[in-house]
Amino acid sequence: MTVYRQRLGGIGFTFDGLVELLAKATPRRSGDELAGCAAESDAERAAAQWALAEVPLRKFLDEPVVPYETDEVTRLIIDTHDRTAFAPVAHLTVGGLRDWLLATSSRDDAADTLAAVSPGLTPEMVAAVSKLMRNQDLIAVARAVRVRAGFRTTVGAPGTLTTRLQPNHPTDDPRGIAAAVLDGLLLGCGDAVIGINPATDSPRATADLLRLLDEVRTRFDIPTQSCVLTHVTTTVELIEAGAPVDLVFQSIAGTEGANSGFGVNISLLREANEAGRSLRRGTVGDNVMYFETGQGSALSAGAHLGVGGRPVDQQTLETRAYAVAREFQPLLVNTVVGFIGPEYLYDGKQIIRAGLEDHFCGKLLGLPMGVDVCYTNHAEADSDDMDTLLTLLGAAGVAFVIAVPGADDVMLGYQSLSFHDALYARKVLGLGPAPEFAAWLDRLGMLDAHGRIREVEPLSSPLRALAGAR
Repeated sequence: MTVYRQRLGGIGFTFDGLVELLAKATPRRSGDELAGCAAESDAERAAAQWALAEVPLRKFLDEPVVPYETDEVTRLIIDTHDRTAFAPVAHLTVGGLRDWLLATSSRDDAADTLAAVSPGLTPEMVAAVSKLMRNQDLIAVARAVRVRAGFRTTVGAPGTLTTRLQPNHPTDDPRGIAAAVLDGLLLGCGDAVIGINPATDSPRATADLLRLLDEVRTRFDIPTQSCVLTHVTTTVELIEAGAPVDLVFQSIAGTEGANSGFGVNISLLREANEAGRSLRRGTVGDNVMYFETGQGSALSAGAHLGVGGRPVDQQTLETRAYAVAREFQPLLVNTVVGFIGPEYLYDGKQIIRAGLEDHFCGKLLGLPMGVDVCYTNHAEADSDDMDTLLTLLGAAGVAFVIAVPGADDVMLGYQSLSFHDALYARKVLGLGPAPEFAAWLDRLGMLDAHGRIREVEPLSSPLRALAGAR
């Protein structure tokens, strides 16, 4: 294990190995303080960042953060590393990679260059460089990265901001869900997915919700995809039973232990991906997986320890989850950035920073990255913080965000974005829906002369029949 040293202001700091160095270099957050791995002062944090900037990128291949022998996520990262793609940056340090990314992002060929190097970057390299970057750096580089995926709509196309329409209901009442779907569609939401978090994991109830969403989609010929966010094993069973499954959902994390807590492993996810693709329900692509992640998930499961039994910082572990996701070429990946609570991200400042980090890291690793811009009611955050994060993510080229009626999820009990928030971001930033979805809205007369959503009353809309859906 390498010992890293740095002097700052006449004071010497020592960091025992990459695990401690990465943790101490991380911007302040409550989860790392809870885990006991955070820097004890701003001076120690600055010293760690200085030392981290001088670490060669190759070091991350030689010194795993989580042991190779005991963790399948580490084995996936190392065994699938593309050394040819890595070659253009293999000589760099972490600080050198930051400079290279910022210089590259301003070039005309930035998107192609960044896409070519992406398979050569490990999550630990990407997490490390993000710790040295200001918010504007994270935005500038992420904006230059282009990642597209498709099923019935294209996610991640330049100039677009797509949305997940989240019509959750505390009792899974079909009329309540249909009303929320109608509300969202009338405001131009739902082009990334119409996705329900069910109140129960019952296969029968899940199948009923899948049929409801599929009936709405086919009745109005909506170019989108549906998903009921149940456990992956339930979805595979429903596929075998002939249910109308579009996307296969699963929450994932950055260690084998944390994924075991979710009841999954890489082999099971591979089986689910193959099952979803076998249905061939997509029209513009065959990306069928939908993954959700979140900083603090490994810590909350007690599965956050790395080499030498040291706690790994939550942002590095979050980025490792993206290695699992990219193995399956998903349609959607999003971090539910403020959902786990203030124990992990204490206030609006920490949530904003984490959202920008997660988006940058996921996108740089080649994922169609979205963010659930959200917070729990006991966090030191409010809707102004969410406005800030949404606007910054829109500028950074986020693939999609989540929107719920009134920004208040009455089933999960947390605050997210509203359908009107998505309209605001598209208007202010000059963004539109997914191209296939925009064409559908235009056919229904729901776009004005400038291609913006025209707000209409439900009973005067071509979708008015949905108001009477069961």
